[in-house]
Amino acid sequence: MNINKLKSKMALYGDNGGDLAEYLSISRTTLSSKMNETNGAEFTQGEIQKIKERYSLNGEEVDEIFF
Repeated sequence: MNINKLKSKMALYGDNGGDLAEYLSISRTTLSSKMNETNGAEFTQGEIQKIKERYSLNGEEVDEIFF
């Protein structure tokens, strides 16, 4: 997980953690855990797809951020 790349995309679109958490229908705490990979927390495929769509990510960007 490349948290800095995700944060830069969020900033580019004017989003903060609360905005993205609301969009994904998860708590801000859960989002933070997933972004920081705390206790093995990971984004689901569905969440990755939603993030891809929200920030118009291409396949390479998805790979750079999540894998």
